[in-house]
Amino acid sequence: MLGFKDFNCARVILSGIELMRMIKKGQLQCSGNCPLSAAQQFYSIVS
Repeated sequence: MLGFKDFNCARVILSGIELMRMIKKGQLQCSGNCPLSAAQQFYSIVS
């Protein structure tokens, strides 16, 4: 069975999954005036 190799890897992957769920549910606060798409929200956080 494949799994996470270490705790740090698991933490990073699960954080990303939770971030995507928050974006999908619309729970992220937008700092700009116009609403952003899910992809734009994700890339604004990553960069």
